[in-house]
Amino acid sequence: MEVAAALVKGNVAAGARAMRWLDDRDPRGADVVSAVIGHTGGAHVVGLTGPPGAGKSTLASALIAEARRREHRVGVVAVDPSSPFTGGAILGDRVRMARHALDPDVFIRSVGTRGQAGGLSRSTHDTCLILDAMGYDLILVETVGVGQDEIEIVALAHTTVIVGLPGLGDEVQAVKAGLMEVGEIIVINKADREGLDHTLQHYETMLHLRASAQPDAPDAWTPPLLTAVATREEGTAAVVDAIEAHGRWLRANGEFAARSGRRARAQAMVLLRDRLSTLLDQHADPQVLAAVEARELDVYSAADALLAGLREALRRG
Repeated sequence: MEVAAALVKGNVAAGARAMRWLDDRDPRGADVVSAVIGHTGGAHVVGLTGPPGAGKSTLASALIAEARRREHRVGVVAVDPSSPFTGGAILGDRVRMARHALDPDVFIRSVGTRGQAGGLSRSTHDTCLILDAMGYDLILVETVGVGQDEIEIVALAHTTVIVGLPGLGDEVQAVKAGLMEVGEIIVINKADREGLDHTLQHYETMLHLRASAQPDAPDAWTPPLLTAVATREEGTAAVVDAIEAHGRWLRANGEFAARSGRRARAQAMVLLRDRLSTLLDQHADPQVLAAVEARELDVYSAADALLAGLREALRRG
């Protein structure tokens, strides 16, 4: 397949075309993924998550600059809210990273959530695969920032970076979302704001509680608590240091490949559910649904009947 062969060689136009197919659910996108899967598995996927207003896009831009100084090839997947009119991404994040647009070793892709819960677009996983196949060794995934549902980033990334900020009580948001229990790197951005010391104390307490709740493991990763002022690129070198250190830790413990494998398995299950849902819509017995509407049949019995119908349709092929 020409597009697959071209993107493996790093062709930007081919990569962009494949991503568009995947985002649009064009069958050619799946064909590309199948053709390039053997060229994937090397990229370090880093998720940036946290509450709205934490400066994730600005931090991502600063991290790109630092990573490029270290000669990383950087891919960025900026998950934006979808336009209510077109369904496409509102390209705010790409605008904020525009200074990297002319760098041939940086590829920035904005994708729309299209109503997807969890802050991640349905095609984010596949977009990361394409960037991986194109040779980008560091892939940053910036989520929308939707609070509790941000936990979904953990299933996608090798390294999860939680971005907070002083003075807005976001430490409480982090606890509610469960992010403090899974984040590998904590960054308090906008560290020049008032309230930094108070916020650092809250995060240090939560990290201590997290460590106390986990069994002793001599080789366990200890999440660093860092500060940054992304608008001035202050503290961003330490963040990239931590990302690289966590990548080395993952590889040394065999977790890098294991997380990639779990991510692929989870994506396969997502696609399976999507396809089963489509089949169910196609084969749902209208008489059963009409009986539910008329309250002649309870919803549990109806679900059993619809499932039986789907099984029969699958059996017939």
